[in-house]
Amino acid sequence: MPFTTLISTAELAAQASDPNYVIVDCRHLLTDIGYGRREYAKAHIPGARFAHLDEDLSAKPNGKNGRHPLPDAEWLGAKFGAMGIDASKQVVCYDDAGGAIAGRTWWSLRWLGHDAVAVLDGGITKWMKEGRPVTDATSSFAPAKFIAKPKPSFVDAQYVLENLRRPGTLVIDARANDRFHGQNETIDPVAGHIPGAINRFFKDNLTAEGTYKPAAQLREEFERILKGMPPSAVVNQCGSGVTACHNLLAMEIAGLTGARLYPGSWSDWITDPSRPVAK
Repeated sequence: MPFTTLISTAELAAQASDPNYVIVDCRHLLTDIGYGRREYAKAHIPGARFAHLDEDLSAKPNGKNGRHPLPDAEWLGAKFGAMGIDASKQVVCYDDAGGAIAGRTWWSLRWLGHDAVAVLDGGITKWMKEGRPVTDATSSFAPAKFIAKPKPSFVDAQYVLENLRRPGTLVIDARANDRFHGQNETIDPVAGHIPGAINRFFKDNLTAEGTYKPAAQLREEFERILKGMPPSAVVNQCGSGVTACHNLLAMEIAGLTGARLYPGSWSDWITDPSRPVAK
């Protein structure tokens, strides 16, 4: 059975030499775009290849499409193929931020039709804390043919705007509570949130140890948010379509499937001053 949501450090260690596993290091800091590549060069899980959020997982921002725009499906598929990923591979992605960045990689592969992808629960932080092996050696691997088969897994700003006042759509914002309320905004030029959205900070999906909460607990917490609405009614967003994927993964772990992503998120929403803002 493939891993499709999470994989534990023990489970990955048991499969470390399996050639059908592709491990992807996704470490990144919004405030330091070179951070992930430097950390990868210092130490990474043996065999892992590096994926940069800006260069490998996002399109180029143009001032009107958010900070981490969703790239063209074929372009992204070629990136994954260059990492050695094809339909036969089990992908494991990790970061050092509780899955905040790895979740975007997880969602991106699922969007393109590759379901055998999981986030390393606890990331490299837990892996290293347990004394598991790391290396600074650059791995060599053969590229593969990745065939992108995009699914209707996301919505755009127009969809959100048209459904703001309609019953049957629930926008969940994954940003920290203060940013959601328009306070302490240090990343985007406009503070606030999409009217009608509710806040579920992505870190609320994690335990104190930095691993995801049990499925039953996540289900209970999200069902309190949904209030009887189906998961398919949910549009997940954040600042730039990255940590929103953390909530999407949490819902998937909880068995609440069918929610969609607004990839542009807040950083896209505010590029059009005619779109309403709430605080």
